[in-house]
Amino acid sequence: MNKKIIVGGAALLIAAGAYVSLTQTEAQEAATAIPPQGNPIVEVILPETLSAEAQMGKRAFDAVCAACHGTNAAGNKAAGPPLVHKIYEPSHHGDMSFVLAVQQGVRAHHWRFGNMPPQDGLTKADVAAIIAYVRELQRANGIN
Repeated sequence: MNKKIIVGGAALLIAAGAYVSLTQTEAQEAATAIPPQGNPIVEVILPETLSAEAQMGKRAFDAVCAACHGTNAAGNKAAGPPLVHKIYEPSHHGDMSFVLAVQQGVRAHHWRFGNMPPQDGLTKADVAAIIAYVRELQRANGIN
């Protein structure tokens, strides 16, 4: 009887360990997966010119943000919201909101895309340039 309990307990521990390992692996894969490409959510009018800072921001945005937030921050129906949207106007989501989103991530609250994870590899200057780019896009689209 004691042998059956020991063997059963060992089997249960092995099964639990395998479950935890698989769950962690799936979570890690999901966190590093490239978001699916979807159609833009909004139509974005591009400004005639971008400031030098916004041009740098566009390059950083394209490298880090566009996979989820879409080309020119128009959103991605399969992955993330547009940033050229009245929800993200400066009076509702100030520049610090963008800084904190990059540093800490964001819990989903306006859209149903799930939580945004923190974004690694961006300097403070990169984030400032991305904000300049997004704000110039917003102004070109009547969002002040």
